[in-house]
Amino acid sequence: MTIVYIIGFLAQIFFSARILVQWILSERAKEIVSPSIFWILSIAGSYLLFIYGWCRDDFSIILGQIISYYIYIWNLNEKGIWRNVNILLRIILFITPLVACAFLLKSPEQFISQFFKNEDIPIWLLIFGSAGQVIFTLRFIYQLIYSYRKHESKLPIGFWIISLVGSSIIVSYGIFRLDPVLILGQSVGFIAYIRNIILGVRKNKSAKL
Repeated sequence: MTIVYIIGFLAQIFFSARILVQWILSERAKEIVSPSIFWILSIAGSYLLFIYGWCRDDFSIILGQIISYYIYIWNLNEKGIWRNVNILLRIILFITPLVACAFLLKSPEQFISQFFKNEDIPIWLLIFGSAGQVIFTLRFIYQLIYSYRKHESKLPIGFWIISLVGSSIIVSYGIFRLDPVLILGQSVGFIAYIRNIILGVRKNKSAKL
């Protein structure tokens, strides 16, 4: 179990680092920025957290990572980074979640038993945690739609508002699950989320003047 927690904490280190770097760069620019390093750290953290969720038999974690994973790749491609990654590494990164999902679903009965009839996670808590992951992941769907329309990778105010709501639910879920990885990992972003909202509001007000 120690190795599993190490994987989880390492994933959260990547996620925390992306928020801190983005926050620092946004403070310097006096506006919300979407640096390439944010997406690089995102894909690394997501890959590890997917493994962590698998090892913990936690469907809510896996669900959240599957949805956002390919949005990270889209943003990396939009930044012109993805095409410069070694082709073998690109293939591995791209197919790993698909292979894992196929493996999960090859035996529906075992999948349901493993993830939805887990004695350690009551069904109400699983639904609560999954709702938090879905809301948290919706921020990237929102970000994808917004950026696609702007033809540029951006992190709008709405992204940070959704982040704050989803993160709050996930922290609560982590407390119920006594999961230090989720609690510490999600708590780190609170201040950065709020600060980005403030920067975004100020930028919009300045633009209207």
